[in-house]
Amino acid sequence: MKDHTPIKRHQALVSFSKDHHFGLLLVWKIRQGLDNAISTERICNYIQYFFKEDLAKHFKEEEEMLFSKLPADDSLRKQAEGEHQLIKNLVANMASKNPALPGQLADLLEKHIRFEERELFNHLQESMPIHDLEAITMRMSNNSKEIDDKWPDAFWQK
Repeated sequence: MKDHTPIKRHQALVSFSKDHHFGLLLVWKIRQGLDNAISTERICNYIQYFFKEDLAKHFKEEEEMLFSKLPADDSLRKQAEGEHQLIKNLVANMASKNPALPGQLADLLEKHIRFEERELFNHLQESMPIHDLEAITMRMSNNSKEIDDKWPDAFWQK
């Protein structure tokens, strides 16, 4: 069994980790919807909304503030950027209302967040100069509660 001892996160990365909590909450909501036989259309609509209001900004900030601090040929950077693109492509395809897509997205997003938290962020903490880390310390996490307050269909609640 892998050791899942909490990782001491540099303050600069804490807001990104907080965003990841809401990404995992999205995964949970998708799975709740699937388990409760909620229509694919309702789930896909929420995924598109959440991506537009939250994840797209999060991805952009990670790419600009974090990934760009690693060499372009860094294998973990390439994996993270590739997974971002796969997630963006899945979200773009949500308009098709294909019933397989929400589950695929939930699985990929969870795997991606776990990778960033357990591997990529540790690598960044070790690789980034302290002045680069300190420069992003003031970044604020997204407010996903406000995002959900604006969404009228809480399909994940019974």
